[in-house]
Amino acid sequence: MPKEITGYVKLQIKGGQANPAPPVGPALGQRGINIMEFCKAFNEKTKSFMGKPVPVVITVYKDKKFDFVIKSPPASHFIKEAAKLKGGSNEPGRIVVGSITRKQAEKIAQEKMKDLNAHDLDEATKIICGSARSMGIEVKE
Repeated sequence: MPKEITGYVKLQIKGGQANPAPPVGPALGQRGINIMEFCKAFNEKTKSFMGKPVPVVITVYKDKKFDFVIKSPPASHFIKEAAKLKGGSNEPGRIVVGSITRKQAEKIAQEKMKDLNAHDLDEATKIICGSARSMGIEVKE
């Protein structure tokens, strides 16, 4: 018999840096999850993403046990990294704050492929280029 699911918790935590402080502690505490157990497991699995924001979906079961699925860091993080910027434009569409090449967009699309809703690399690259433009970052051929 499958375990009964009581809910899901979606968080974005820096890789390898989960701790019981907010937002992690309160989000998991109200569901009755052992916070330190989650933090240790999350930090162990995300050592390769050290310091990068990592989305995680935690499945909470009726017996207070949990599973979690780690997604890849957001496309915006990779785009800012490629363009060597701290943030996007305050007025995207009007002010261009930086640029990335099509090659860089393809590399980001390859890393994000499993989390994107695309059938092939070309479609995934178009999604990444659209994200870059919406951040005020130009994509050069």
